Amino acid sequence: MGWWQVNADTLAGSRFVLSPLAETFASLKLLQTGPATHPGERAWLHAHLPAYRRHLAADPVTALLIRSGLGRDWIADFLTPTPYGDESFEEEVARVRETKPADAHAHLAVSLRGPLPAELADRDDLPRRAAELLSYVWEESVRPYWDRRRRILEADVVARTAQLSQGGWAAALDALRPGTRWLGGNRLQVNLHEYPPREISGAQLLFIPVTPKAGWVSWDEPHRYAVVYPCTGVLADVRAAPVPESLGALLGAARAGVLVLLDSPMSTSQLVAVTGQGLGSVGRHLKVLLDARLVRRRRAGRAVLYSRTAAGEVLVTAQRDSRG
Repeated sequence: MGWWQVNADTLAGSRFVLSPLAETFASLKLLQTGPATHPGERAWLHAHLPAYRRHLAADPVTALLIRSGLGRDWIADFLTPTPYGDESFEEEVARVRETKPADAHAHLAVSLRGPLPAELADRDDLPRRAAELLSYVWEESVRPYWDRRRRILEADVVARTAQLSQGGWAAALDALRPGTRWLGGNRLQVNLHEYPPREISGAQLLFIPVTPKAGWVSWDEPHRYAVVYPCTGVLADVRAAPVPESLGALLGAARAGVLVLLDSPMSTSQLVAVTGQGLGSVGRHLKVLLDARLVRRRRAGRAVLYSRTAAGEVLVTAQRDSRG
């Protein structure tokens, strides 16, 4: 297994951040290899996979490049530069484009576990081609959804932070992604691969959620290390089920949307992040739903979580069924 040695100060100073490039690369990986893990992803693939395949069919060199970079056990490092946090997509992808050709070749050799194909071996334009493909996926397949995805990712960060405050780092990291867990003794297991341990104490440690079911680690030695992980499943497909029109007419569209989202318990902060509504509006909706006994609330550590009651479940289910 691969693990990092992390002292208490490094762990205490770690941050959850969002990265448009990480979200784009995770989406590219989904387009390249699939499969969809929920109905929302299935619909997204149906909408964007044909154009992606046509784009690569017209550029066989880039098609070979991305196949080579997505190794069975390792991703070519230059495709996933370590995020800094608070960067635009353009700032992040510029670091892919500025990779030295020799470094790109070396990273591809690691992902391939051997020499590069002849079609790639003597090319100096691989970083530019990779950046252009990432920019294509961002513009065509991610940017149109970025506002919604960002709210989902922010909601995941809220949930992880609450989990951290309730159960400590062991609870937060053990549930991050398969292969990641807190081993004790200042050791963070980051994957299941047999790689030498790394001493990262004193560096910046970042955790980056993405909406596709993807994850990887990256580093900018010796200053910065990152763990990219898939956001929790209950949030990833949070908009897949539309609000039934009849339920919206009964409760109002925004309030009905809150009720529909509570398939699983969520906090006020999560609901604000996912819906894009203000804190006051969400609070008013929850009060009405509580008074109508359609939702209940319970405390979990420092967080207050809301979920549907049996009556709320019957109402949502009945309205969904009435559409059929």
